[in-house]
Amino acid sequence: MSRPAPALHLPPWLAHALRTQRGPVPWPAVVRGALSSGPLLLVAVLADRTSLGVVAAIAAMLAGINDRPGSRRASVRRLGVPALAGAGGMLVGTYAGDHVGAVALSVLLTLVGLVAGGMSAVGPVASGAGTQLLVAAAIGAGMPLPEEGWQRALAYLAGAGWLLGLRLVLPTPGAIAGDFRFDGEREAVADVYDAVAGLLDAVGTAHATARRAALTATLDHAQDALAGPRLRRYASSAAERRLHAQYAAALPLAEAATALAWAGEAVSERASEGPRRLAAAVRGNTHTGPLPAPHRNAPALRALDNALLHAAEAFDRGTGADLHSRRRTAGDLLRTVFGVGGREYGLRVGLCFGAGAAVAQALHHAQWHGQHEHWYWLPATVVFLVKPDLGPLVSRVLCRAAGTVLGALVFAGFAAVLPRPEGLIALVAVSGALIPVATRHFAAQTAVVTVLVLALVMVGGEPQASVSRIGETLLACAIVLIVGHLPMPGQRGGGVRARLAAAGGAAQAYLAHVLHETDPDSDTRAVRWTLRREAYRALAEARTAIALAAAELPALARHSEGAEEIVAVLERLVDTTTACAVHLDDSGRLTPRHTERLTELLDELAERRDRVGLRLPDLPLAV
Repeated sequence: MSRPAPALHLPPWLAHALRTQRGPVPWPAVVRGALSSGPLLLVAVLADRTSLGVVAAIAAMLAGINDRPGSRRASVRRLGVPALAGAGGMLVGTYAGDHVGAVALSVLLTLVGLVAGGMSAVGPVASGAGTQLLVAAAIGAGMPLPEEGWQRALAYLAGAGWLLGLRLVLPTPGAIAGDFRFDGEREAVADVYDAVAGLLDAVGTAHATARRAALTATLDHAQDALAGPRLRRYASSAAERRLHAQYAAALPLAEAATALAWAGEAVSERASEGPRRLAAAVRGNTHTGPLPAPHRNAPALRALDNALLHAAEAFDRGTGADLHSRRRTAGDLLRTVFGVGGREYGLRVGLCFGAGAAVAQALHHAQWHGQHEHWYWLPATVVFLVKPDLGPLVSRVLCRAAGTVLGALVFAGFAAVLPRPEGLIALVAVSGALIPVATRHFAAQTAVVTVLVLALVMVGGEPQASVSRIGETLLACAIVLIVGHLPMPGQRGGGVRARLAAAGGAAQAYLAHVLHETDPDSDTRAVRWTLRREAYRALAEARTAIALAAAELPALARHSEGAEEIVAVLERLVDTTTACAVHLDDSGRLTPRHTERLTELLDELAERRDRVGLRLPDLPLAV
């Protein structure tokens, strides 16, 4: 009898490069992509301002890469902040390229890279801003155009603003089904109640931990979807206040469900019926109707019952509540930028970007480009390769090289047969429509973007440059691989260590509040829910950073070894803290099981922290 063939286990760095996101086609984003870069370029060509049209179309393309699923109001920050940074980069790059020599320009761009890299450690929006700052600076310095820097910056803002305007004005399926103001918010809040129900169904099973993580993800998404310029901390309309209340009512339900999962004793099936009916009420914007109450024979079940009653009252009354989030102060942001993660991030980005700009200028002055005057491609490629939050280093390099080769070859074929400029403008429009789908894999995104940019610059007057662009991309890959593996000052793995430190600090604040809380009134519980949200969000961000670091080559991945075990202990600690909070609300004191579990977790955390040499906040709290 033949034995089955052994399963093929790819190394993490290669498996990540082959991984593709799945999901339905985002048709609204496809429509916006088709109406962005192509029409902008067409209008500019008809107005005989082609060069400005190229800049505007590039800005719209970069905004399209950031045009991810989410609420309309959340897109204002996600698209608008990077666009402002890109306009600033265009301004700096243009004037520096016109008035500064090659050596001084390389030094200046290196400094800009340091700033953008450190800034990118703050979060996803800041990272997008850092990316556009550097890409626009490279384009401004390396793409000679007749317009002044301020004109190019305005064109850049206009291009990104055009796509943002499409995002705000065009309807989406969620907006068509109900209130135009809400296109993703209702679904995000309803998903939270469904996730609570899913966790209750999994209580006492091996799936409980995964369901709790899914609940955290839906809460993070709903919190982000509700945040924005039109749905502020204090909502401004009855519908928005009602949605605020529905989100806030989910927090005690999530807390009770987490406590039940921690206890590990299965609950009756009807316990999840209430949250599911609440989810249907949010989606349909209707009243809750009668809600089944679970048995009240345990503190967590009593908390779940009380949370359901509170939710029913909040749904009917609809008075607004805040989002249980706190804005980070300027001091918090500066500590992140100049902390260990920001310093490592900024140093790597600055060195790679500066090296890419220097090599590109050297090749340009040596006439390696031939008749091509534009040298922006190499440093701009470096930016997408060096950003650590965009994926593991080798995975990005492999995908970028493969995508550029494919895109350049595809464009060379189209350039040989399409009429100019109308055929190329149509190609830009088609590529813009494909970007929302191509973002599921970095190689596919690179291929589409390569076609789009080569078509843009050819319309702007640059000759066909597929072969040279392939060569510059491979050179950029080599630069990033070399610099990315160079020894860095300080301890490596700074990004992971910074995320772990943030998660440890958030867990400490949450635990201290729960154990020292003496007056569990509504205001105190609101603070507790805010701290709980911050702790779970910080843990999720640490998980993401660790997963990316683990998919690096062994030379880099080894610097984050042991981090996954530490974050797992922190997650169990926060789960236990939640169970303690629910029990304290019910009886006013902890059981021996709670105190013993807290002590065990604190001891395990200290041991693992010392074993891997990570500096985390101490949690020696009396329990």
